[in-house]
Amino acid sequence: MSTAKSRRVSTPMPASADDGVDATANEATVDTTFLESLLGYNARRAALTIIEVFLDRMSVYGLRPVDFSLLSLVAHNPGITSRQLCAALGILPPNLVRLVADMDKRGLILRKPHPTDGRAIGLHLAPEGKKMMRDAEAAALALEDSVAADLSLAERQTLMQLLQRIYKPKRATP
Repeated sequence: MSTAKSRRVSTPMPASADDGVDATANEATVDTTFLESLLGYNARRAALTIIEVFLDRMSVYGLRPVDFSLLSLVAHNPGITSRQLCAALGILPPNLVRLVADMDKRGLILRKPHPTDGRAIGLHLAPEGKKMMRDAEAAALALEDSVAADLSLAERQTLMQLLQRIYKPKRATP
């Protein structure tokens, strides 16, 4: 049993149409208090806000978020293997095969034998992929700056650290 105390404040359930209350009388305001008390709701709303702009800005490169993530990992980890990509991106091998094939068809990546594992193939960016990722990563950084404009640098760093504590695996302390 957890010893952590809940910080959520209990709020009464609002009246609904089933309660005989005229729902149209208050159309201008919607009570989102409960949803806004949920971490998942807030994280999802923030992600949707960012992804909407990301999709628009990355459309010129023909990149979806998963494509961008894959190419960024290859850019910053030349020779990365499919197994490493699956682990880093949290995707299944059959899904990665299709993504890599698509990037290969577009001439963005190259497959080369892994230098130490004869069974593995290392992925590298092709020259066209390097150029595109320089531009795409610069666009992603500009996007991040614009959506986080209301946050100080310290707030932004704290937010990133807190979010990472939720999704990164906990490390055992020695």
